[in-house]
Amino acid sequence: MSLGVLGAGAFGTALAITLSQKGPMTLWARDPAQAHQMARDRTNAARLPGVALPDRLTVTSDLTDLDALDTVLVAVPLQKLRAFLEEARRPLTGKTLVACCKGMELRTGLGPLEIMAEVCPESPRALLTGPSFARDIAQGLPTALTLACTDEDQCIALQQALSNNTLRLYRTGDVIGAALGGALKNVIAIACGAAIGAGLGESARAALMTRGHAEMQRLAAHKGADPTTLFGLSGFGDLVLTATSAQSRNYRFGLSIGTGAAFDPAATVEGAATAQAVAAYAKAQGIDLPISSAVAALVEKRLDVEDAMTALLSRSLKEE
Repeated sequence: MSLGVLGAGAFGTALAITLSQKGPMTLWARDPAQAHQMARDRTNAARLPGVALPDRLTVTSDLTDLDALDTVLVAVPLQKLRAFLEEARRPLTGKTLVACCKGMELRTGLGPLEIMAEVCPESPRALLTGPSFARDIAQGLPTALTLACTDEDQCIALQQALSNNTLRLYRTGDVIGAALGGALKNVIAIACGAAIGAGLGESARAALMTRGHAEMQRLAAHKGADPTTLFGLSGFGDLVLTATSAQSRNYRFGLSIGTGAAFDPAATVEGAATAQAVAAYAKAQGIDLPISSAVAALVEKRLDVEDAMTALLSRSLKEE
């Protein structure tokens, strides 16, 4: 299986670095200047500074360099995925596409595999998700992820091709549950960051994580997924990592909301748009997702943290 990675952000670069252990690897960057810098200096100075690119890793900005590949990992932000796939549809035709992004599209509420199905219906699809930070993967630190695919034989082949001695993949056929876990944990991480930033304490964070996980299961069940999938790496595991570490952009974004500090507008915060998409869907479907709805209100600046917590704590008492 010949592999390549589309997207030279931190995560795409990290995947290309670790997968190059198994053979030649191609990493595509949209910006020709970035691709030139990476090829010349053998590091991604903008996104993953201090980590060397292996000799077997080729960096390019030319999509035709993907023609010889049969499997492509697509590591572009979820909100930009549709436009990118429409632009790159011809060179991607017939290739197996592995989505490496998390979230729900703001306009449609669709996840990565659903977007791929609409834009590239002829391409086999899979999803790589779970608890991971780019720097950990790039530095060869032990990481376990979920590989979701409805075709079991294809999933087994991808699992073998994408696993190595530090990156371990577990497979599932529940593509809806795996995608929702990766999307919704970012929303809950924003809530947790906001609570900590506002000085509400660790107990508040624990409550938000626990009740947020219940929301994740509730939405998964409504969409036809197996709620137990949300107890695995792509749900509970990813939630724990993202809601407790300052390496998480979503958690840091929540911290900035809680403290009132400015946040880098160039940083990708998938949970912000996902919260808005989830809140709109929940309202239309009559699903009770109070934490996700509160995060959407925070993102849209319709509520501050104090008002959001007051609204959550004043809800009717009930059985867990």
